[in-house]
Amino acid sequence: MLEVRNLSKEYPAPGGQLLVLAEISLSLKEGDAVSIIGPSGSGKSSLLYILGAMETPTSGSVHLEGRNPHELDDRNLAAFRNEKIGFVFQDHHLLPQCTVLENVLVPSLVSNSDNSVRQRAVELLERVGLSSRRDHRPHQLSGGEKQRVALARALIMKPRLILCDEPTGNLDHDSTKAVMALLFDLHKIQHGILIVVTHNMELAQNFSLKYKLTDTRLHRV
Repeated sequence: MLEVRNLSKEYPAPGGQLLVLAEISLSLKEGDAVSIIGPSGSGKSSLLYILGAMETPTSGSVHLEGRNPHELDDRNLAAFRNEKIGFVFQDHHLLPQCTVLENVLVPSLVSNSDNSVRQRAVELLERVGLSSRRDHRPHQLSGGEKQRVALARALIMKPRLILCDEPTGNLDHDSTKAVMALLFDLHKIQHGILIVVTHNMELAQNFSLKYKLTDTRLHRV
């Protein structure tokens, strides 16, 4: 369902082009859960953003459900990303002026969603244990609660690809365990592809597929 072929990424640098990713190929199917580890600056986030169509590769291709989002125009790319890809970042990026429920519903505002999406948001908040907090604002939540809201938001459109960039980087040990348990639980229900970039070795070991990005190359471990 996700096919990455010979993907490379370079950035302009004072001494010339800086190669960050080189000839990366990856094939994942529905239900796969993947962790990617690697030192800081190794290109993990760059790879994630390319897979999520937030950055373009220098060469190579990415196909999700048979489509290459990097070949779409801006309008169709935005729609594809909104419908097919869910993001969870280290910082929750919640809108402070919106309630918990409204934050979860944000991705649905740019599509022609019906009333069932609101019901799904309510159900997701119940699954992540925040039903009683749905009318609260982000400043009234703990760090772990904010990340659970971000997780519900990422899943609201039933994306086929869920991308997490250090999703527990700002959380304590107990909150990390709780958030990841919820992520695995929801992933099993949704049957998409889950990719998590992390520095947390203990967390990475919980995944059935483990990769390491080092020296511009992606290796199975």
